[in-house]
Amino acid sequence: MTDRIVETSRKVTLLGAGQSDKAVFHEALSHAPFLVAADGGAEMALKYGAMPEIVIGDMDSIDEASRARIPPGRLHRIAEQESTDFDKALRSISAPLVIAVGFLGRRLDHQLAALASLVRLEHLPCLLLGKHDVCFHLRGEVALELEPGSRLSLFPMLPASGRSQGLKWPIEGLRLAPDGMIGTSNRVEEGPVRLAADGPGLLVILPRRALGAVVAALSGG
Repeated sequence: MTDRIVETSRKVTLLGAGQSDKAVFHEALSHAPFLVAADGGAEMALKYGAMPEIVIGDMDSIDEASRARIPPGRLHRIAEQESTDFDKALRSISAPLVIAVGFLGRRLDHQLAALASLVRLEHLPCLLLGKHDVCFHLRGEVALELEPGSRLSLFPMLPASGRSQGLKWPIEGLRLAPDGMIGTSNRVEEGPVRLAADGPGLLVILPRRALGAVVAALSGG
Protein backbone atom coordinates (compact mmCIF):
# COMPACT_ATOMS: atom_id res chain seq x y z
CA MET A 1 0.00 0.00 0.00
CA THR A 2 1.34 3.41 -0.96
CA ASP A 3 1.77 5.91 1.85
CA ARG A 4 -0.83 8.66 1.85
CA ILE A 5 0.35 11.65 -0.17
CA VAL A 6 -2.78 13.73 0.49
CA GLU A 7 -4.23 13.97 3.99
CA THR A 8 -6.91 16.63 4.26
CA SER A 9 -10.17 17.35 6.05
CA ARG A 10 -11.51 18.93 2.83
CA LYS A 11 -13.37 17.13 0.07
CA VAL A 12 -11.16 16.37 -2.94
CA THR A 13 -11.79 16.71 -6.65
CA LEU A 14 -9.60 14.20 -8.49
CA LEU A 15 -9.18 15.08 -12.15
CA GLY A 16 -8.08 12.53 -14.73
CA ALA A 17 -7.10 12.90 -18.36
CA GLY A 18 -10.15 11.15 -19.76
CA GLN A 19 -13.29 12.68 -21.18
CA SER A 20 -14.60 15.65 -19.19
CA ASP A 21 -15.74 19.20 -19.76
CA LYS A 22 -15.32 22.49 -17.95
CA ALA A 23 -18.86 22.58 -16.57
CA VAL A 24 -18.57 19.13 -14.98
CA PHE A 25 -15.14 19.99 -13.57
CA HIS A 26 -16.32 23.22 -11.94
CA GLU A 27 -19.44 21.51 -10.60
CA ALA A 28 -17.17 19.02 -8.84
CA LEU A 29 -14.96 21.82 -7.50
CA SER A 30 -17.99 23.60 -6.04
CA HIS A 31 -18.51 20.57 -3.78
CA ALA A 32 -14.87 19.50 -3.36
CA PRO A 33 -12.42 22.43 -3.63
CA PHE A 34 -9.13 20.60 -2.95
CA LEU A 35 -7.85 19.71 -6.41
CA VAL A 36 -5.68 16.66 -7.07
CA ALA A 37 -4.71 15.63 -10.61
CA ALA A 38 -3.99 12.09 -11.74
CA ASP A 39 -1.02 12.38 -14.11
CA GLY A 40 -2.31 13.88 -17.39
CA GLY A 41 -5.26 15.32 -15.49
CA ALA A 42 -2.85 18.11 -14.54
CA GLU A 43 -2.85 19.27 -18.14
CA MET A 44 -6.68 19.31 -18.10
CA ALA A 45 -6.71 21.29 -14.84
CA LEU A 46 -4.47 23.98 -16.32
CA LYS A 47 -6.62 24.05 -19.44
CA TYR A 48 -9.64 24.73 -17.22
CA GLY A 49 -7.80 27.54 -15.43
CA ALA A 50 -7.02 25.70 -12.19
CA MET A 51 -3.73 24.77 -10.51
CA PRO A 52 -3.71 21.35 -8.83
CA GLU A 53 -2.57 21.15 -5.23
CA ILE A 54 -1.01 17.74 -5.91
CA VAL A 55 -0.30 15.64 -9.01
CA ILE A 56 -0.03 11.86 -8.57
CA GLY A 57 0.89 9.24 -11.17
CA ASP A 58 3.68 7.66 -13.15
CA MET A 59 4.06 10.98 -15.03
CA ASP A 60 4.01 9.41 -18.47
CA SER A 61 0.95 11.36 -19.62
CA ILE A 62 1.65 14.92 -18.47
CA ASP A 63 3.31 17.08 -21.14
CA GLU A 64 6.49 19.00 -20.46
CA ALA A 65 4.83 22.42 -20.82
CA SER A 66 2.27 21.57 -18.11
CA ARG A 67 4.91 20.00 -15.87
CA ALA A 68 6.99 23.20 -16.07
CA ARG A 69 4.05 25.31 -14.84
CA ILE A 70 3.48 23.22 -11.71
CA PRO A 71 5.71 23.72 -8.65
CA PRO A 72 8.00 20.66 -8.41
CA GLY A 73 6.97 19.96 -4.81
CA ARG A 74 3.44 19.25 -5.99
CA LEU A 75 4.49 16.45 -8.35
CA HIS A 76 4.47 12.97 -6.79
CA ARG A 77 5.64 10.17 -9.06
CA ILE A 78 4.64 6.57 -8.44
CA ALA A 79 6.72 4.59 -10.89
CA GLU A 80 5.06 1.16 -10.87
CA GLN A 81 3.10 0.16 -13.97
CA GLU A 82 0.82 -2.49 -12.47
CA SER A 83 -2.01 -0.08 -11.67
CA THR A 84 -3.80 2.83 -13.32
CA ASP A 85 -3.20 6.47 -12.44
CA PHE A 86 -6.70 6.56 -10.89
CA ASP A 87 -5.77 3.64 -8.67
CA LYS A 88 -2.44 5.25 -7.72
CA ALA A 89 -4.11 8.55 -6.84
CA LEU A 90 -7.08 7.10 -4.98
CA ARG A 91 -5.01 4.88 -2.72
CA SER A 92 -2.78 7.88 -1.92
CA ILE A 93 -5.58 10.12 -0.62
CA SER A 94 -7.12 10.43 2.82
CA ALA A 95 -10.13 12.77 2.73
CA PRO A 96 -13.83 12.85 3.68
CA LEU A 97 -14.84 12.35 0.03
CA VAL A 98 -13.31 12.20 -3.46
CA ILE A 99 -15.21 13.35 -6.56
CA ALA A 100 -13.40 11.83 -9.52
CA VAL A 101 -13.83 13.58 -12.88
CA GLY A 102 -12.35 12.45 -16.20
CA PHE A 103 -12.66 8.71 -15.63
CA LEU A 104 -16.03 8.09 -17.35
CA GLY A 105 -16.39 8.30 -21.12
CA ARG A 106 -14.14 7.99 -24.17
CA ARG A 107 -12.52 4.59 -23.41
CA LEU A 108 -14.51 1.64 -22.09
CA ASP A 109 -11.43 -0.17 -20.78
CA HIS A 110 -10.48 2.87 -18.67
CA GLN A 111 -14.04 3.11 -17.34
CA LEU A 112 -14.03 -0.55 -16.33
CA ALA A 113 -10.67 -0.14 -14.60
CA ALA A 114 -12.01 2.84 -12.64
CA LEU A 115 -15.10 0.90 -11.58
CA ALA A 116 -12.92 -1.97 -10.42
CA SER A 117 -10.84 0.47 -8.35
CA LEU A 118 -14.00 1.82 -6.70
CA VAL A 119 -14.78 -1.66 -5.43
CA ARG A 120 -11.23 -2.64 -4.55
CA LEU A 121 -10.19 0.53 -2.70
CA GLU A 122 -12.52 1.10 0.22
CA HIS A 123 -10.53 3.31 2.55
CA LEU A 124 -12.51 6.44 1.62
CA PRO A 125 -15.80 7.36 -0.08
CA CYS A 126 -15.38 8.13 -3.78
CA LEU A 127 -17.81 8.88 -6.58
CA LEU A 128 -17.24 9.05 -10.31
CA LEU A 129 -18.80 12.06 -12.02
CA GLY A 130 -19.36 12.22 -15.77
CA LYS A 131 -21.34 14.36 -18.15
CA HIS A 132 -24.47 12.26 -17.63
CA ASP A 133 -23.95 10.03 -14.59
CA VAL A 134 -22.81 9.76 -10.99
CA CYS A 135 -21.54 6.39 -9.81
CA PHE A 136 -20.39 5.16 -6.39
CA HIS A 137 -19.68 1.92 -4.57
CA LEU A 138 -22.38 1.15 -2.01
CA ARG A 139 -20.72 0.45 1.34
CA GLY A 140 -23.09 -0.41 4.19
CA GLU A 141 -26.17 1.82 4.30
CA VAL A 142 -26.95 5.14 2.64
CA ALA A 143 -29.99 7.47 2.46
CA LEU A 144 -30.43 9.62 -0.66
CA GLU A 145 -32.82 12.54 -1.15
CA LEU A 146 -33.84 11.89 -4.76
CA GLU A 147 -36.66 13.13 -6.96
CA PRO A 148 -39.50 10.67 -7.58
CA GLY A 149 -39.20 9.23 -11.05
CA SER A 150 -35.40 9.47 -11.09
CA ARG A 151 -33.43 6.64 -12.66
CA LEU A 152 -31.43 4.55 -10.19
CA SER A 153 -29.39 1.59 -11.38
CA LEU A 154 -27.59 -0.99 -9.31
CA PHE A 155 -24.82 -2.97 -10.97
CA PRO A 156 -23.05 -5.86 -9.20
CA MET A 157 -19.32 -6.11 -9.86
CA LEU A 158 -19.36 -9.13 -7.52
CA PRO A 159 -22.17 -11.40 -6.33
CA ALA A 160 -24.16 -9.09 -4.04
CA SER A 161 -27.36 -8.67 -2.09
CA GLY A 162 -28.97 -5.94 -0.05
CA ARG A 163 -32.13 -4.04 0.84
CA SER A 164 -33.89 -0.98 -0.49
CA GLN A 165 -36.66 1.42 0.42
CA GLY A 166 -38.28 3.90 -1.94
CA LEU A 167 -37.58 2.07 -5.21
CA LYS A 168 -40.24 0.82 -7.64
CA TRP A 169 -38.60 -2.63 -7.63
CA PRO A 170 -37.18 -3.55 -4.19
CA ILE A 171 -33.97 -5.58 -4.11
CA GLU A 172 -34.45 -7.44 -0.83
CA GLY A 173 -34.20 -11.18 -1.34
CA LEU A 174 -32.49 -10.87 -4.72
CA ARG A 175 -29.09 -12.32 -5.53
CA LEU A 176 -27.37 -9.97 -7.96
CA ALA A 177 -24.31 -10.94 -9.99
CA PRO A 178 -22.49 -9.66 -13.09
CA ASP A 179 -23.27 -12.94 -14.89
CA GLY A 180 -26.80 -13.18 -13.52
CA MET A 181 -29.49 -10.78 -12.33
CA ILE A 182 -28.52 -7.10 -12.39
CA GLY A 183 -30.43 -4.06 -11.18
CA THR A 184 -30.24 -1.48 -13.97
CA SER A 185 -33.04 1.00 -14.77
CA ASN A 186 -34.82 0.89 -11.44
CA ARG A 187 -36.80 4.00 -10.50
CA VAL A 188 -37.33 6.18 -7.43
CA GLU A 189 -40.91 5.98 -6.14
CA GLU A 190 -40.51 8.20 -3.10
CA GLY A 191 -37.73 9.69 -1.03
CA PRO A 192 -35.61 9.35 0.81
CA VAL A 193 -34.27 6.25 -0.91
CA ARG A 194 -32.52 3.95 1.51
CA LEU A 195 -30.04 1.37 0.25
CA ALA A 196 -28.04 -1.21 2.16
CA ALA A 197 -25.49 -3.69 0.87
CA ASP A 198 -24.65 -6.95 2.63
CA GLY A 199 -21.09 -6.87 1.29
CA PRO A 200 -18.85 -5.27 -1.31
CA GLY A 201 -19.36 -5.08 -5.05
CA LEU A 202 -22.61 -3.15 -5.64
CA LEU A 203 -22.37 0.05 -7.71
CA VAL A 204 -25.07 2.75 -7.61
CA ILE A 205 -25.54 4.75 -10.83
CA LEU A 206 -27.64 7.92 -10.90
CA PRO A 207 -28.22 10.90 -13.19
CA ARG A 208 -25.69 13.72 -12.84
CA ARG A 209 -28.33 16.01 -11.32
CA ALA A 210 -28.21 13.78 -8.21
CA LEU A 211 -24.63 14.87 -7.44
CA GLY A 212 -25.61 17.09 -4.49
CA ALA A 213 -27.68 14.33 -2.92
CA VAL A 214 -24.86 11.81 -3.33
CA VAL A 215 -22.26 14.18 -1.86
CA ALA A 216 -24.52 14.84 1.14
CA ALA A 217 -25.16 11.12 1.66
CA LEU A 218 -21.54 10.00 1.40
CA SER A 219 -19.94 12.82 3.38
CA GLY A 220 -22.66 13.81 5.82
CA GLY A 221 -23.31 17.16 4.14
